Amino acid sequence: MHLRNQTSVTEFLLLGLTSDAKTQVLLFLLFLVIYLITLTGNFLIITVVYIDSQLQTPMYFFLSNLSFLDMCYTTIIVPKMLVNFLSQEKTISFVGCAAQILASLFLGETECILLAVMAWDRYMAICNPLYYNVIMNKKTCYYMAAGAWVCGLAISVVDVVFTFHVSFCGPNTINHFFCEVPALLRLACTDTYVNEVVIFVVCVITLVVPFSLILFTYVYIIVIVVHIPSTTRQNRTFSTCTSHLMVVMLFYGTAIFMYMRPRESYSPEKDKMISVFYTVITPMLNPIIYSLRNNDVKRALRKVSPIKSVSSTPCLLILFLHI
Repeated sequence: MHLRNQTSVTEFLLLGLTSDAKTQVLLFLLFLVIYLITLTGNFLIITVVYIDSQLQTPMYFFLSNLSFLDMCYTTIIVPKMLVNFLSQEKTISFVGCAAQILASLFLGETECILLAVMAWDRYMAICNPLYYNVIMNKKTCYYMAAGAWVCGLAISVVDVVFTFHVSFCGPNTINHFFCEVPALLRLACTDTYVNEVVIFVVCVITLVVPFSLILFTYVYIIVIVVHIPSTTRQNRTFSTCTSHLMVVMLFYGTAIFMYMRPRESYSPEKDKMISVFYTVITPMLNPIIYSLRNNDVKRALRKVSPIKSVSSTPCLLILFLHI
């Protein structure tokens, strides 16, 4: 991509979430804490999956992939945002903006596919338990995880090519806290209809199709679970799915609302709030959801917790406070 040949703009100005200096300091502290909790929580999930032999199963292998992805995703966005909160010049170079968009789309689209892979894993475990260990072996899991990352990268490259296949000749002010496709395309000084159509089709492929597959998979899971005669077994079986369902609803709900709307309905202030949720809040909530809703993860976290006597307290929060 010859990005510089398609524009006279060499850098962009990010307006951020607010222009009030005092509010920016408060937001800096808030997002710094959220960022540290995100890194700590996801790192702990990866660690306990690695060191606890009982968690070395396909489900937790994919969970550790999700945690690593969330750490990378939030790191693409938050550090630059934190710097801009305390900086007078809130600029990002043209190439830096393109790189941020490529990285965020790559990780976001990989997460879409990975969440669908995790749903398939739960389907195989619950609906085909006799063949589960044969089909979902280590080699298969590695291939499925690698496929999610490779597909995410390939699709994101297409997105970036069509995002930057327009001219940017001014203004260069992005009404957002990071470089995001809808906000950037508003600055184009050429027609963006074809670009938006292609990006919309890509969103259908990476958002609507995996989300539909997840919902379809869980319909089958629910049908199987309700036919289990024991209520205790029903609860235990479905408890392995509830955390994943909560993460799916959080991520897909905000992402679909952000990228699948008509251009006329875009609102800069509303869009920024939605983006904060799925780029900053959701990566923080994911490990907390899995630690609170999953007994295996809670047990593994208690084993590495510095406090052994407070078993009912959310282990992830205890560990964060003692690091």
